[in-house]
Amino acid sequence: MATSEQPPKDSRQPISPAMRSRLQQNFQKGSQMAAAGNFDYATDQFTDCVVGDPGNLIYVRNFLGNLQKKYNNNKKGSKFAGLKGATTKTSVAKSAMQKDWKGVIASGLEMLKINPWDVSTLTKMANACEQLEFDDCQLEYLKVAAEVDLKDADVNRLRARALGRLGKFDEAIVCWSRVRQADPKDEEAARAIANLTVQKTIRKGGYEEAESSTEVMVDKNAQAERQGAGGPKLSPDQLLEKAIAKNPADLSNYSELVDLYLRNERLEQAEEVLTRALAASGGEISTRERLEDVQLRRARENLARAEKKAAAEKTEEAMALYQQMRVDLNSKEMEIYRSRVERYPSNVSLKFELAVRLKRAKNYAEAIKLFQEARADTKRKGTVFLELGECFQAIKQYKLAMSNYDGAVAETPEREPEQRKLALYRAGKLATFMRNFDTAEKYLTELAGMDFGYKDTSALLDKLNELREDSGPTGSAPAP
Repeated sequence: MATSEQPPKDSRQPISPAMRSRLQQNFQKGSQMAAAGNFDYATDQFTDCVVGDPGNLIYVRNFLGNLQKKYNNNKKGSKFAGLKGATTKTSVAKSAMQKDWKGVIASGLEMLKINPWDVSTLTKMANACEQLEFDDCQLEYLKVAAEVDLKDADVNRLRARALGRLGKFDEAIVCWSRVRQADPKDEEAARAIANLTVQKTIRKGGYEEAESSTEVMVDKNAQAERQGAGGPKLSPDQLLEKAIAKNPADLSNYSELVDLYLRNERLEQAEEVLTRALAASGGEISTRERLEDVQLRRARENLARAEKKAAAEKTEEAMALYQQMRVDLNSKEMEIYRSRVERYPSNVSLKFELAVRLKRAKNYAEAIKLFQEARADTKRKGTVFLELGECFQAIKQYKLAMSNYDGAVAETPEREPEQRKLALYRAGKLATFMRNFDTAEKYLTELAGMDFGYKDTSALLDKLNELREDSGPTGSAPAP
């Protein structure tokens, strides 16, 4: 029996700031080790995170993702997972029978360490998450289970029930459809598809308070009649606010209210709700990042309005406001991307985004370091070389700038004509003023062949000819 000193082992207790800080340190260590390929050390760190905060989706995703990389996504895990995991599976089953849901998760993590695709373990952990109301994590475990066999009827049934319960009607219908493909006579699947279709229609039509399919088919007069003498029904946002007031620790209500506000472009209200959700969650990472995304969206929309106003009014005051808002937005983006780079040190895409903002702020030294790390992203190699070239040129390291412009031209394909033209232009212009005449002619001639009217290409070609005709002792002229 639980006492006031010892809460029930499966009760959802708030995480203390000290504990959250320790878990975040473990998470950062794990991310660094995973990026370095030290998967076992990373697994230990991520395990501590999930055990300490089993409802944290980011912790769960990184735990699973790290193991999937360790086993090269083979969908089988360790060679001897079947033998090694027998005892652990027994422990998982025993915890489930005792309704020790956190025990199910803790034991399940040990099984997933040797086979992160073990379907029976994943489904038991998903059920434990449902009992603990960790909805996002429940779906994550079931998603990984489905990766083993997308047509698995049992897994699809579990996913469909969870998705339907959370109001993800389209995804739930897809899963139920797979169940029916496996057994066309499955009555539960047939009923569920029909009911979900009705619920989807209810939500789409704004009949959130309807209690049956009959109510969905009524016209506006009947809808008004539904409100009856008891006064108007509460609006969807009022209902959600009421649910939040009743249970402030339930983050799903905040999330649904934010979705509602975002669909209606009510960004200020969405930001206010997320601020409350962040406080209620004790600083939970996914909530923090969603708040940051909404803050950036608001700032970008405000900047767009300021730009439009400056273009229309053409006053010094309007232009000054627009320029200040540009600086403020870049500073905010730098702050957010810097924190995310620290959080996810192996994510080269985030490093690239931070480097772009640092470059705008003229912090070239730090930008160069991050751009160089971002070269690992093969999809944007040409862009990174071009950005590096501009950074080195800004600090008057012209040879390094030229080397990176060469790389930008080499790595930018013809199917990206605008970026290729810019790379050719930068390379050709710098080569001209460095008196590398052959290199300049090569790049500017290709550029002229693509677009003779691009910037001042024709003037640069004329300048190149003049310099060649009047070339004296070789040396570097002032670069642009």
